Parts: sequence; structure tokens; C-alpha cells
Amino acid sequence: MFVVSFSSSIIKKFAVPLIIAFVSVVVILSCVSGNKKDGPVQANTGNIASSSDVLNYISSLGWEVGEEPDEIKEIVIPVEFNDVYESYNEIQKSQGFDLTDYAGERVKLWTYTVKNYPGYEGKDCIKINVLVYENCVIGGDVCSVELDGFMHGFSGG
Repeated sequence: MFVVSFSSSIIKKFAVPLIIAFVSVVVILSCVSGNKKDGPVQANTGNIASSSDVLNYISSLGWEVGEEPDEIKEIVIPVEFNDVYESYNEIQKSQGFDLTDYAGERVKLWTYTVKNYPGYEGKDCIKINVLVYENCVIGGDVCSVELDGFMHGFSGG
């Protein structure tokens, strides 16, 4: 039979730094995940509390919009997604978001007119929609409101 014993000073010497390291990793991971319920968060999505915050976020994506939103409204993400929401959520997943994490939640939808969309400069038919939940961007899109329009994620078609 083989017996190993450790003195309490050795345990303190190694256990305390290991516990501190573990707690540090947990804190860092929770900060990285932001306010989203589950999964990764796209960079620069937090602290969206006002119109100027939304404008700064849109600007960080490279889009130019007017100072005032076209519309601000509250919507409820459905508990069960139909085909339209499933397709829309695929766009969200492609840019690091997932609306299934917010099923049944009331979110704010900010809509602005994009001024610098390639090939559409000077027209008012391109919109950017930003979904915000608890001061964090949880998704959105850039779309054309023309009859034969399009929709894609924030970064481009």
C-alpha cells in the first residue's frame, strides 16, 4: 500500500492560486458573453441605451445613416419560429447572433435609412434594423424596401 500526505502549507501554496485562476476564467468568460442568454456575442454589442449608442454601433459597422431613426418600436420574438423567422434567424446566426435565445422576449427594433449602400447612394430605400435587448444588440439586418428587395446581415450581401 502506498500513502501520500501533504502538509497544509503545500495545499495552500497550490490550491489558492488554482482557485484564483479558475475564478478569473469564469469572470472573463461571463464578461465576454455579455447579456445574451446563451452563446457568443458579436463584438461591440453592449451598452446600447440611447439613440446615439445605436448610431455609434451602426457607424462601427461602416454604415452612414441620418441622426434620427425612421422608427423605434417594441416587438416580441415569437416563442415558436415559423419559416420566415427561421430564415431570418439564419441571417442572424451567420453574423454571430441567435434569436432563439430570446424567444418570447420583448425587444426594441431601431430602423434607420442607410445613406452609403453601394449603388444606392442618394436613395432612401435601404434600411438598417437593429434589435436591442437589455441594452445589447442581439441581431439585425440591412435590407432594401423596394419590391424586388433584398436582406442580409450587417456586413454586406
